[in-house]
Order: sequence, then C-alpha cells, then structure tokens
Amino acid sequence: MQTWITAFLEQFSFIGIFLLMALENVFPPIPSEVILTFSGFMTTYTTLSIPGVIISATMGSVMGAIVLYGIGYYLELEKIEVLVDRWGHILRLKREDIARANVWFDKYGYWTIFLCRMVPLVRSLISVPAGMTKMNVWLFLLFTTLGTLIWNVALVMLGAFLGQSWEEILTFMDMYSTVAYAVIGGGIVIFLILFLRKRGVKS
Repeated sequence: MQTWITAFLEQFSFIGIFLLMALENVFPPIPSEVILTFSGFMTTYTTLSIPGVIISATMGSVMGAIVLYGIGYYLELEKIEVLVDRWGHILRLKREDIARANVWFDKYGYWTIFLCRMVPLVRSLISVPAGMTKMNVWLFLLFTTLGTLIWNVALVMLGAFLGQSWEEILTFMDMYSTVAYAVIGGGIVIFLILFLRKRGVKS
C-alpha cells in the first residue's frame, strides 16, 4: 500500500493529498503517517509547498471526519437501546448507561475529539460517537480541525526535515501507535472494572 500511496501522491500532488486524507478518515487502514511524511518530503524536490500540503491534508481530513460524523448522526439510538435491552445483561448494561454515556460525551466529548485526532486509527473512528450523541457540529468541526492541524503540521514538517530519510519516522509512529493503543486499552479496562464494581455495589 505504501508504494501505491507514494505513486498516487507524486501523480496528483495537492488533489491527491486531499483525496487520500479524506479516504484515510473513512477507511482507517490507510496510514496518514505515510501520506503526511511523504508529502512533507515531496516539498523538498517538487513545487509543492509546506503550507499547501498542510492545508490540503487538513481539508481532506476534516471532510472525511464529516462523513463519519454524518454516519453516526443518522444511526438510530433506539436500535442501539433495543440491542442493549436484549444483550446488555451480558455486560450488565442498561438503557440508563447509554444515556449516561451520552451525558459524559456531551460534557467531555470536545476535548476527547481534540486529543483523539492525534491518535492513529482512533482519530477517524471518534467522529462516529460524536455524531451519535448529536454533538454541536460547529464545535465538532472546530476541535476536529485543531487536533487534525497539529497532527498534520507535525508529520509534514518531520517529512520535510528528514527528506529522503522520511521513512524513518514510520518506525517511531509504529511505536507511538502501540503505546497509544495500550494506554487507551488500559483506560477502557480500568473504566469497565470501576463501572462494574459500582454496578455491583448498587445491586
């Protein structure tokens, strides 16, 4: 996939960056790390400029995020509640828990969006619950754009700085992704343990 991405970027430049970053948000297996760092490298030997690359990448990312937000927005909460009614007992979940999750996301969701836009894979998927909770679309766009911009600037600048050695950053990004997933996974486990203990005390 990396070879195809680099060839596509070399052929379509700014438009290619925009399209691939939009697709990367809708189809997370497409790695933004490759797109951004290679695009940064391209600024050292083509007419592409760093500001142009960053703007194209950010616009593409936000466009993809809007698509996933829209998908989440039109998911029917009632159907999710029906599934919880039927199968939630396995995880000791009730409809009230879905409501509490919505309240939590309403309270902390904006900063969650901002931070998660800088975590591979999660940066795309986080747009779905934002849509499901009917998060204010303008604030969603604001925090999505800010988080995306930081991510894009960092990787494009690294690609330009490393030049022909741009692929070296991919090894570091693999390590970063592993650590980020471990932290998120650990957080989820801790949350579930505390949540189930709390439910156990109430029952």
